[in-house]
Amino acid sequence: MTPRTALPRWARVARIPLWTKAALVLFVVLAVVFTGIGLVHRLDDMFGSETHDRSGPALLKSVRDMSRYEAAAGNYQVVVDLEKDSKYLPDAIQGTRTLYIGAGTVNSYVDLGKLGPGDVRVNDKRTSATLRLPHARLAAPTLDTDRSYAVAKQRGLLDRLGDVFSDNPGDEQAVRKLAARHIGEAARDSKLTGRAERNTTEMLSGLLRSLGFHDVKVTYGT
Repeated sequence: MTPRTALPRWARVARIPLWTKAALVLFVVLAVVFTGIGLVHRLDDMFGSETHDRSGPALLKSVRDMSRYEAAAGNYQVVVDLEKDSKYLPDAIQGTRTLYIGAGTVNSYVDLGKLGPGDVRVNDKRTSATLRLPHARLAAPTLDTDRSYAVAKQRGLLDRLGDVFSDNPGDEQAVRKLAARHIGEAARDSKLTGRAERNTTEMLSGLLRSLGFHDVKVTYGT
């Protein structure tokens, strides 16, 4: 029986499956890319960096007369957990998950500019006044960027590579919009508008009594 001849090293390498070779090549490319990124960061730390603000002056585009009485404001905080998955790839390859703390404010106001001729009635002696105001409404949520921040971010390999070659703030904008939406929903579920109407009534009653009115009545309609 003829003994089996050992294959040379190049022949054994050639018998490696194609997908294994492709994975090996991808691993080497990624190692080179991330090594280069780390080197760039180390060079930045070594030589330092400077920040220059070369922004132009702010230009006034328009002016609006305000007739709203900001009667109440609510401060809210929400934890946003936003996850985006790929249908065909595992999360380690493609997918993002962001944990974001959103802090914001919602104002409740009464629009005094919508008062009509019959909404304010005063008696002849100017001792009694009746006011009919529109119901309080909620302003759009305002996100406080100083108190809002990302707690954790998980990104797949392809998403990390995309961040290297592009500056895409889409995920950050998505979590901010989602935080503002949840804050707005919380404000609608609260009693903020009712508090705004009570504060408006107290403000107008005190103002009219200081002007000599003894009987002041404030009602709210649509």
